[in-house]
Amino acid sequence: MLPRDRLGKTIAVGLMVALVFTALAFGTVEPWSLFLFEIIVLVLIVLWAVRAVLNKRLQINLPDAAIPFAALVLFGLIQCVAIPDSTGRWMSLSRDAGSTRMTVTVLVFMFAAFILFSNTFTTRKRLSVLAAFLVIYGLAMAIFALVQHFTWDGRFYWLRPTQATSAFGPFANHNHFAGYMELLISLPLALAIARAGRIEIRLLYLFSAAMMGVAAVASLSRGGMISLAAGIMFVAFMSVRLRLEKRSSKTAMFFSQALVMIAIISVIAAGIIWIGADPIIQRVKQAQTADNSPVRETFFSSRGWVWRDTVSMIRANPVLGVGIGAYETAFPIYSESDGSLRVPQAHNEYLQVIADAGVVGGVLALWFIAAIFRTVSRGMHSRDPLMAALALGSGGGIFAILVHSIFDFNLQVPSNALLFLLLVAVASSVAASVPKGKLTNQLSSRRGAEENAPAVVLQRGI
Repeated sequence: MLPRDRLGKTIAVGLMVALVFTALAFGTVEPWSLFLFEIIVLVLIVLWAVRAVLNKRLQINLPDAAIPFAALVLFGLIQCVAIPDSTGRWMSLSRDAGSTRMTVTVLVFMFAAFILFSNTFTTRKRLSVLAAFLVIYGLAMAIFALVQHFTWDGRFYWLRPTQATSAFGPFANHNHFAGYMELLISLPLALAIARAGRIEIRLLYLFSAAMMGVAAVASLSRGGMISLAAGIMFVAFMSVRLRLEKRSSKTAMFFSQALVMIAIISVIAAGIIWIGADPIIQRVKQAQTADNSPVRETFFSSRGWVWRDTVSMIRANPVLGVGIGAYETAFPIYSESDGSLRVPQAHNEYLQVIADAGVVGGVLALWFIAAIFRTVSRGMHSRDPLMAALALGSGGGIFAILVHSIFDFNLQVPSNALLFLLLVAVASSVAASVPKGKLTNQLSSRRGAEENAPAVVLQRGI
């Protein structure tokens, strides 16, 4: 049997493999890839259980954001419970109990992955390795996406044909690729600003961030461009709150941070000019129809009418919603359109969560977001440059995708949702290292329990 420390490393590697797999498998939006992702999570849960048995102690770190997440999953389970009425017809809170069950199943595995993240990447050493991995992974993803873009022949990986009209990188939708880059770009940027590493390492951080930015803009996702700018601005403005060990004056630190931001924006701009700015400018001004003829696009023709009908759905089901995952089934009932278009998402995560789960879902979503940023804020108080940068970078990526969620549905794509949850878990682990009051909850290797420690420990508020 594997030694306990090696089991922990195996779980960490397995989680990184799951992260990469979900993105490379076209975002894990197909049944086969979703099934394999769930198998990976099940295997990792078993390994975690074996490790607990070997340790003779089960310790579960439960981030603050896990509580509203678990409550949403529980609410979804309640929605999909179906009981027969007097006529024998099956009734449930969901308009489509089958779709709600399928969606809740995915949420359960996402929650399990979130808990695994929060209980695996808990030491400074593992967080350092994870940070390096995410920077290199993001750089590799950006380069691959650009190369495939310039050699595009209608096939993913130059092997699998696709009918997708807006594919970019391994994603069938360019908005989802842009969302993935948004989640990653703030991390190397924050590491560079916090001076986490030698000068040559910081140059690698800047290069990685620049390539991610160029790839995100090259995808021609307008929501992605806005959200990318939002993430960079978050890092720039929030970096002044870092409380690092004093190595230089505040003025020198300010100019250093400003220089980093100017450098990254300049390199992204140079990259855009190099690959050609005309398509980007045209994308901002107009949309392309199926036959590639330029047509002026209005807000109402693209998303406005969907939002209008979603609001009608919310008004008809204000408290409990139509059911998590039942949006597509319920939409035609409340839509003013002729029904010729399939509308599986609201293209606004906030409207959709209220449509799916009503006021209950809206309250849980607000609780979830508040818990995340409270955690990020606390983590940024670390005096360790690496840890503070991880909190700032995670917060920047989370903020960017939440901005993008106003226009698209990135968090309904398993690969993007998994990366989002990883960033939340990282921020939670960093926050756990920051002393709270008189308690010093420092990160430790947790290689074993003390002799008199309880067999089961549940830790909240990390």
